Amino acid sequence: MGIFDKLKNVANDAVNAVSNATSNTKETFTFAALPESLAQLQALPEASLDSPFKTAALSVCALCAYGADKQIGIEMLNWLRGPRPLSNQEISFLDDRFRDGKFYIPFSYFAGATPDNDYTPSSPFTITIETNPYSDANEGYKKLFIKSGGADGAREIVLRMKGDGKWFLWDQFLMVGIRDPKSSDPWA
Repeated sequence: MGIFDKLKNVANDAVNAVSNATSNTKETFTFAALPESLAQLQALPEASLDSPFKTAALSVCALCAYGADKQIGIEMLNWLRGPRPLSNQEISFLDDRFRDGKFYIPFSYFAGATPDNDYTPSSPFTITIETNPYSDANEGYKKLFIKSGGADGAREIVLRMKGDGKWFLWDQFLMVGIRDPKSSDPWA
């Protein structure tokens, strides 16, 4: 066996070890209805915030609420962010993302929502959140991924664990461009 074959074997062993140590996991959450107030959000079982997956799922719900009522969405997101409320810059960013009727973006993360049906999710609302080998790269943080029916790749959301073991929304990259709904396509 030559030196290149040995190096290739060492590299493959390292990749396999990392892959086995950080196997991808996924969790699916189902909501009969989406919360329309902070009290409704806090009444959900996921509101225990004892896992980053639960906080991520509720963050998508809060973004949907933001599109319907900005103040309620801010209340929900601020609660999910714990001791770090939204800044004026983050609120401005969200306002910009919802401009021009793009309220469908957060709904695109629920099962069944595609451009062809104008991002109308299946009922009940189901969302799947996944890890990847880099999800635990930074201690105390968890990077999770959610697939959108309007994008080719999953989008990330970052959660941070507080000292009490609860997970809070740290950053999200969910409110980015996706394919336009079919009803917006002038050529359809």
